[in-house]
Amino acid sequence: MILGIHDIPDPVVFLAPMAGVSDRPFRLLCRSLGASAAVSEMVTSDTRLWHTAKSRHRLDHHGEPGPRIVQLLGNDPDTLARAARENVARGADIIDLNLGCPAKKVCNRAAGSALLGDEALVERLLGTLKDAVTVPLTLKMRLGLDRNHVNAARIARMAEAAGVDMISIHGRTRACGYRGDVDYDAIAAVVAAVSIPVLANGDINSAEEARAVMARTGAAGVMVGRGAQGRPWLPGQIRAALAGRPQAAPPRGRALGRLILDHVAAVHRQYGPEQGPRIARKHIGWYLQHNRPEVDRRPLLALTDSSRQLDALAALFLAPSTPPAGGPCRADGMQQEAITQ
Repeated sequence: MILGIHDIPDPVVFLAPMAGVSDRPFRLLCRSLGASAAVSEMVTSDTRLWHTAKSRHRLDHHGEPGPRIVQLLGNDPDTLARAARENVARGADIIDLNLGCPAKKVCNRAAGSALLGDEALVERLLGTLKDAVTVPLTLKMRLGLDRNHVNAARIARMAEAAGVDMISIHGRTRACGYRGDVDYDAIAAVVAAVSIPVLANGDINSAEEARAVMARTGAAGVMVGRGAQGRPWLPGQIRAALAGRPQAAPPRGRALGRLILDHVAAVHRQYGPEQGPRIARKHIGWYLQHNRPEVDRRPLLALTDSSRQLDALAALFLAPSTPPAGGPCRADGMQQEAITQ
């Protein structure tokens, strides 16, 4: 798949933008384990708020491999254009517009998936953004406001006419949130409506599901979101399976322990000794959910000291009784799978 100067080889498996999840440490980890690309957490287009700690971290792409994809959130054409130009100046390779977030605090500001109810404004936003930057422009959206107002195919055709290079679509409406079944046939209708690449998103939790979704929708690739929480190797596993390569087993034993400790330590470095342990809790909870469901998480998640948090994880995952490693590791402890870009 070609996006501007970026050649993203098949099979295409992106890590989805997830607020509070797909930060720089998680993006780097998923990319190191084989994800094709990783989209940033949504960044407000209001540059006056970029001095806040949250925005500073979301704008941090230091050391990330290309393409660096920044997702912008907003509803004012000029403000979005200014934010897009500034992000490109800071190293963004691709700009993505958020028309998909269903969160009330976002939709109440007439942004995210709420924009699907104002097609004329969406057309203005896309046109202004396309004129503002020379890098590729992509779009993340949902099917519509609700099941009675499904307009994703119209929005997709509008986006293609405006010069958008790729669309990723979650197969639920704004009203659905994350409840109910994903409508893959509606995604297929969007794929059929345009000639630009479309990525299918929503409830893709295994290579088998990814293969079935691509066959059913005709999508150019998939975007994995919540399925990667606690399983950062999942996008890489899906890529390997779709390419017909042997699917590496998830890391186990000490290899898993080293991966988790490396990830948590990277979160500590990103956010500092006070915020780091708090932000790491969600990832620790997901790792335990998928890998050690028998463990009582409450004592570990109550820790607020970074050293004690790492010590507790080491005692849990690196103890001598831990099963053998499930695969080779790099020197920095991150699981390395035999996946090429």
